[in-house]
Amino acid sequence: MKLKVIDSQRCVGCQLCMFACSRRSGVAGLSNSCIGVKSAGGMSKGFTVIVCRSCKNPPCARACPVDALEMKPTGGVKLKPEKCIGCGNCKGACILHAVYWNNEAQKPLICIQCGICAKYCPHGVLELRQDAGKEEVRS
Repeated sequence: MKLKVIDSQRCVGCQLCMFACSRRSGVAGLSNSCIGVKSAGGMSKGFTVIVCRSCKNPPCARACPVDALEMKPTGGVKLKPEKCIGCGNCKGACILHAVYWNNEAQKPLICIQCGICAKYCPHGVLELRQDAGKEEVRS
């Protein structure tokens, strides 16, 4: 299963998806979200929704010097926080800018494709879909 942005034109910038994501970890607040909603240039231009695309060959994992990002067989990564040294290489390597950062813990925040954000989006912007296996980000 992969999280997909179905139609970013529907996004009104309410950030309910981000709040739902952050609550999954037990710590509510936009700074703990693994997804992002950003203005595309003011209210008239709409919003951009940034989510991890679960790359088959993720640049974030390749950039990690201590193998703290375990590649999942279906694509994407899972963070092993005990191994992470907080270098930030993963954040810099993501060409989608979908690796967020927890400043307090000095660790990355990376979507695990659970889909809780999609359940709370009142406008159907996000959806957890069966992986078609065709997307890959290359660097």
